[in-house]
Amino acid sequence: MSKKILIVDDAAFMRMMIKDILTKNDFEVVAEAQDGNEAVEKFKESQPDLVTMDITMPEKDGLAALKEILQVNPEAKVIMCSAMGQQAMVIDAIQAGAKDFIVKPFQAERVIEAIQKALG
Repeated sequence: MSKKILIVDDAAFMRMMIKDILTKNDFEVVAEAQDGNEAVEKFKESQPDLVTMDITMPEKDGLAALKEILQVNPEAKVIMCSAMGQQAMVIDAIQAGAKDFIVKPFQAERVIEAIQKALG
């Protein structure tokens, strides 16, 4: 049974890239969101096994959305996606409960490795 993933990124191109990597590796993308507010809504609706969360987004950033999702479900598995040079935000996210992080530009092997590790 394939694991259900929610992809959160304000850039449609980035969502498409992650979706492509995931579907080629037998994961099911159950929802996509383009900002933190939408991420929380879609998380509640789709109950994914894992979330890939961009850090920098309009409206509500990934860190705020991460904290809100963990209030909804403390067992939620969230992997942060960051650009180079966002180490401080990544550390904040890990301390807040993120399971791992992947750096843009994405390497397919690293994305899959992080997801498999987070899913245990």
